[in-house]
Amino acid sequence: MENELKFHYMVHTSLDVVDEKISAMGKALVDQRELYLGLLYPTEDYKVYGYVTNSKVKFVMVVDSSNTALRDNEIRSMFRKLHNSYTDVMCNPFYNPGDRIQSRVFDNMVTSMMIQVC
Repeated sequence: MENELKFHYMVHTSLDVVDEKISAMGKALVDQRELYLGLLYPTEDYKVYGYVTNSKVKFVMVVDSSNTALRDNEIRSMFRKLHNSYTDVMCNPFYNPGDRIQSRVFDNMVTSMMIQVC
């Protein structure tokens, strides 16, 4: 339970950082093709990275700080993969925006990314 609260706090704090970065960038973000926000919230145990889409959908990734093998460009690539897969789900004519994502392909992609990181 305590760990779960810790993750909720980290993610919510990171979303505040995302909002700050988006407002600081202003219109430059719209013109920019790179949507990766980089490291948002480093702690002793975890590093939190962020990504925002053109439609203002925010992705947050929490990585164990002890994982030193994971480079910034790999995290950027993972976010792009996640964004592409998310876009595929949103483009499905049978998906209702706002509903829980129940795509086996999307779940498998996220799971494979998690296994790759561990």
